Amino acid sequence: MTRKDGSVGVVKTKHFKFDELALDSGQKLAPVRIAYETYGRLNRGKSNAILVCHALSGDAHAAGKHGKNSRKNGWYDIAIGPGKTFDTRKYFVICSNVIGGCKGSTGPPSINPKTKKPYGLSFPAITVKDIIRAQKKLIDYLGISRLFCVTGGSLGGMQALAWAVDYPDSVKTAVVIAAAARQYPMGIALHEVGRQAIINDPEWNDGNYYKAGQPKAGLALARKIGHITYLSHETFERKFGRQRSKSKTNGRFQPEFEVSAYLNHKGAGFVRRFDANSYLYLTKAIDDFDLTENGKKGLKDVFKSVKAKILLVSFTSDWLYPPEQVEELYNALAEAGVPSAYRKLDLPYGHDAFLVYNNTLGNILAGFIVEEAKEHSGSGQAAGGVAQAA
Repeated sequence: MTRKDGSVGVVKTKHFKFDELALDSGQKLAPVRIAYETYGRLNRGKSNAILVCHALSGDAHAAGKHGKNSRKNGWYDIAIGPGKTFDTRKYFVICSNVIGGCKGSTGPPSINPKTKKPYGLSFPAITVKDIIRAQKKLIDYLGISRLFCVTGGSLGGMQALAWAVDYPDSVKTAVVIAAAARQYPMGIALHEVGRQAIINDPEWNDGNYYKAGQPKAGLALARKIGHITYLSHETFERKFGRQRSKSKTNGRFQPEFEVSAYLNHKGAGFVRRFDANSYLYLTKAIDDFDLTENGKKGLKDVFKSVKAKILLVSFTSDWLYPPEQVEELYNALAEAGVPSAYRKLDLPYGHDAFLVYNNTLGNILAGFIVEEAKEHSGSGQAAGGVAQAA
């Protein structure tokens, strides 16, 4: 149900199941379940579909609410809905939870049909390409042969890139925000520290913690480390400065600064909604991401098969995926003759600027979508004109 106030209203998570998925590791995951949500309606030509890919800790719930009394909107509600950038009056927007996650798609917390227990560490290693291979199964199931757009930030941006490279005939446009062609050493190092925080927590128990409860201290610490990388110096200074915490503390080294209390709050909240093993698997998938296959291919050669028009966006305050890493993509796309555009935005929010979504970013994304929709319409495949929802 779509409302006039810019909200898609109450939505429901759906599930798609299929028999098996061949993985890059050579193993097979079977069976597989994908949690997904859709907003808007698929047109008669099935040419108006937009796939929104979430980042590390996201899920399929990108817009709307799960109940009339729910206070929590989807993680990308600011951009998805009637009249918004991804306008559900014109487009059929899809968001699915990645495999390896813990929000409805098959992952380490899922029950292994062979043992009737949670997979834990018996879950096979996954890659970003495995993630989009599962998404392709979903898109095929929905009867969509070519996506109008694939978009995402961070891990979501890596997925968008992989879609454009691996399924060139299935993608018309891609919007890649705050992502690179590979995970660079600093990002790997930061993830490694987070993973070590988890596996060195005694409660982790080699991943077999589902009965006793997960390693809260380790997962919370991993999230705190990660969250620092998502923000910027300016954000920390503006939000907290050197403000002392108003909460009473006991003990000499308990949080006394507001920024410390904030990080503790973020860590505690993450533990309540995410799985430690999924964090291990997904950060490893990000670290292993490299379009050049560890230098075996040049980026120019990788992009020669790409048929989509690509918009790249970086943020000057993003020190996790700084502008020069995004510019490397843009230069390689240009060398390969791929039509592309690049925007470097001077925003103070750090890596998480793709979620803050102010007017600067919003206008750029909306402008790209509108312009490509005109071209799409001119080719006889109108983006608008809705039919029955899939």
